[in-house]
Amino acid sequence: MKLGYTSDEWKNIVKAGGLVFGDIGTSPIYTLSVIILFIRPTPENIMGAISLIVWTMILLVFIEYAWLAMKLDIHGEGGTVILQKILGKFLKPGRKATFFTFLAYAGVSLLLGDGVITPAISILSAVEGIALIPGLEGMGHYFFITIAIVITIGLFVFQSKGTDRVAGTFGPIMVVWFIVLAVSGIVSILQAPEILKALNPVYCIYFFRNNGFAGFLILSEVILCATGAEALYADMGHLGKVPIVRAWNIAFVCLVLNYLGQGAFVLTHENTQRVLFSMVQSQSLLLYIPFLILTIMATVIASQALISGVFSVIYQGINTRIFPRVKVDFTSYKLKTQIYISSINWMLMVAVIFITILFQKSENLAAAYGLAVTGTMSITGIIMIMIYFYRKERLAMIAAVLVSILDIIFLVVNLNKLSHGGYWSLVLASIPMAIILIWIYGNRAIMKKLHPIDFETFLISYKQIYEHGYTIPGTCIFFVGGTKFISPYVVHCMIRSNIIYEKNIFISVFRTDAPFGLETRIVSDLGPGLQAFEITAGYMQKFDINKLISKYDINPKVIFYGTEDIATKKLIWKVFSIIKILTPNFVQFYKLPTSKLQGVITRVEM
Repeated sequence: MKLGYTSDEWKNIVKAGGLVFGDIGTSPIYTLSVIILFIRPTPENIMGAISLIVWTMILLVFIEYAWLAMKLDIHGEGGTVILQKILGKFLKPGRKATFFTFLAYAGVSLLLGDGVITPAISILSAVEGIALIPGLEGMGHYFFITIAIVITIGLFVFQSKGTDRVAGTFGPIMVVWFIVLAVSGIVSILQAPEILKALNPVYCIYFFRNNGFAGFLILSEVILCATGAEALYADMGHLGKVPIVRAWNIAFVCLVLNYLGQGAFVLTHENTQRVLFSMVQSQSLLLYIPFLILTIMATVIASQALISGVFSVIYQGINTRIFPRVKVDFTSYKLKTQIYISSINWMLMVAVIFITILFQKSENLAAAYGLAVTGTMSITGIIMIMIYFYRKERLAMIAAVLVSILDIIFLVVNLNKLSHGGYWSLVLASIPMAIILIWIYGNRAIMKKLHPIDFETFLISYKQIYEHGYTIPGTCIFFVGGTKFISPYVVHCMIRSNIIYEKNIFISVFRTDAPFGLETRIVSDLGPGLQAFEITAGYMQKFDINKLISKYDINPKVIFYGTEDIATKKLIWKVFSIIKILTPNFVQFYKLPTSKLQGVITRVEM
């Protein structure tokens, strides 16, 4: 492992520690504690459990994400949607393309569902460490729930301020956290150095041989050590591939040392609960409260990172038109990925509080946690197999097949959690999945109903009106999806109602596969008094339409946009209609001047 990094490289590694590894970095708080609830803490079982944890991180984090997934990007961006776009280039339209598109949407939905459970289990498990403070042993779990809810509310209230203001502090705090994990682990290992044998994968085999089918069921708790692994790939665009992989190399060593230390502690202390907290408390009672404070800070950072990830996924979905538009605020002038979505923020907060109250204890949450994580991992693995197959990269494809088999085993084992509350992972994921499908198919149905006309047919009628002098002084803007076909609302305004200005400009916004980039061009020869202004931007690119058109001396007198009034008796289209009413339309999303806006309503029967 390279240690001679430059100061800038170290800064990026530290940032990655705070922005990417908060979730997986806080997994030691609860992973082994939950595992020993389901197995007899014999030396053989503890050695096997620690070996399973270590090799799960090697196979699923190192191989699947740090190597295989990080090789697949579009202009430095990663994530499930990126995988789907890469694979889509190899697939012709048809059932296969539809299947993998649906699979990608499921992966996005599971990740969003994970965004509810992770903050709840992280914060609650950290707060429960208060029970080991002398004098507070008898506090009921409602006391911990209350504290967890207060911290949760504070976390979500803080979101509107933007993480850019404190992003510089996240990394150093997590660096301290990982150092503490490593040091506490080493101190404990020295008490029972035989735990180092658990690095040998043969102890995984011994574990399954000794425990039979029950040993495979334990995998549903072992996977907790890899929660947050998808952040390596999903957050690639925040900091870049190299700093994230380098930071993971360091974080991995710290995590392994701590898990080995926890295993050593259980070997020498029977009937242990809350293993990490008990281990640190036994090492230094004086430093326990500072450690507890650090733990809570680390879990808040872990939750913050996932919340920011949810915002990014939603924004990416808006720009690729799989999610309805919602109001997006950019909280940083330097980092384009630092955004705040008010409506999503408050819905997430309510959902996290609900889950916290519903499950009450971290071990209850852990018993239900894992389905979303393993589902996302399995989908990532399956799509990677197809990509490497089409790329004819045999070694990578074989590796993807092997880790995907492991992912699916973990997923199948986690189905056992359905009866223990695991169905909440699917319930939470089903909400964004339903919204995605209803939004996509609803917009397709509207386009079929509206029947846009081709530009050549439109231009004939337009010229007849314009050349007769039936024009209004000034400039007007029409927002359209392109000039190949003309939206019915434009036809209604210009042709049927004779609303034609001296200068008429069609504005179109096109999103590309690249995350960033911005190009504009004006087409002046469409017809008399008719121009097109085209904006081509990356799917995560922020831009101000008013500033862009002002560079071309475009000062509109009025801005027209189309909207639909949906009339239907079918429940699914009623839901679609409600979504359209609740979400801002195009002009509201891009914050155009309300004094110039004129909405044209088209009634659509569905």
